[in-house]
Amino acid sequence: MKSRTFTRRSFLKGMGGAAALPVIIPASALGRGHRPAPSERINMGFIGMGSMGINNLRGFIEKPDVQVLAVCDVNTAGDNYAGSGLKGREPARELVESTYAENREMASYAGCAGYKFFWQILQREDIDAVCLALPDHWHAYMAVATAKAGKDMYSEKPLARTIREGRLMVEAVRKYGSVFQTGSQQRSDQRFRHACELVRNGYIGEIQKVYAQVGGISRSFPHGEEPVPDGFLYELWLGNAPPARYHSKRVSGGYNTEEGAWRAWRPYSAGHVADWGAHNFDISLWGLGLDRSGPMQIVHANDAEEAELTLMYADHPPIIKKKGPHDGMIQFIGTDGWVGVSRGDIWVSDERLLTLEMKPSDTRLYHSDDHRRDFLNCIKTRSQPICDVEIGHSSSVACLTSEICMRLERTLEFDPVNEKFHDEEANRLVGRKMRGPWAL
Repeated sequence: MKSRTFTRRSFLKGMGGAAALPVIIPASALGRGHRPAPSERINMGFIGMGSMGINNLRGFIEKPDVQVLAVCDVNTAGDNYAGSGLKGREPARELVESTYAENREMASYAGCAGYKFFWQILQREDIDAVCLALPDHWHAYMAVATAKAGKDMYSEKPLARTIREGRLMVEAVRKYGSVFQTGSQQRSDQRFRHACELVRNGYIGEIQKVYAQVGGISRSFPHGEEPVPDGFLYELWLGNAPPARYHSKRVSGGYNTEEGAWRAWRPYSAGHVADWGAHNFDISLWGLGLDRSGPMQIVHANDAEEAELTLMYADHPPIIKKKGPHDGMIQFIGTDGWVGVSRGDIWVSDERLLTLEMKPSDTRLYHSDDHRRDFLNCIKTRSQPICDVEIGHSSSVACLTSEICMRLERTLEFDPVNEKFHDEEANRLVGRKMRGPWAL
């Protein structure tokens, strides 16, 4: 099906306000089921073709039941994204077409569109699912827009820039019935699952404390101005963030925030506490059975027993934001032993725990060995994936309440049901002012 002409003006006009979306004609009305049957191919579009966008593209394109129809990025091509080699719209499109040409033993393949504007993907009725890999300040708006467009989505972590935005994402995904996978892929790793099952089933006794190795918060941008590169739609990259002069270190997708990358700057990210907290706080919550919950108290390092920020959940042991006494970025300390886990390895107080077979009566956790495959399977079954939007939100709340505590430099009480602090200044940081027209 040919896509209709769709401009920013018509997109905003169809929104009836900044947070609405154009009316999308469901594919079922055109004689074709909008949601693919289990035996059918899933047509995908990709928005954000930096480092993680390209990584996700490579991961999904290898799946035989995926057809990549479109890629989108505000950057035509450039090396100011993380990783070596060019990133951006054209390198991504060329990757798709060269991959399909090689796989099908064709001289060339031309079936992947490259778009500047995200709404060009969302309006396509032949796209079933979208992969979103954007700076954090874009996550909420894009997810709400994608849900309203009737599409499923795989969205990179952390879930959102603010607690309020995360809640709006949960509400939109539930309202429109989208399948949503948060890109916290450690849940689809056997080591993390085994560690959490040992904890859940009491194999290291009663848990006394949990350590999650996570860093600090973002800061103000310290650099000057550089010319905007040709082919880079910088104003759209900024989106709902405050106006700012272009600099390559402002937009870089690099992971070393000390050297300069958007993850380091406050308008776009909460910093390392969110970037890695979305992994390590997430596994801490999984092991404790605290999905879909929030902390009641965030203890500032100055007040904490171990001189580091500590998250307190009702009737559960503390989660301490530091490396523990053993190996592993996440460590569960029990009365009868301990388990630590990181990407690539797992450590235990008793080697027999590594090969322990769970009993039929034990609690078993959601089994996924491939985060992207789990998402595709859930599209077909219309079920919630291993890291559903609400699970992503609970780990994001842990990250963002920690950020606010560190910014205000004091211990905070938090109402996890209403997602509000007992502190007026802290509550002003639960949301943020978003520039129109990309505001929620």
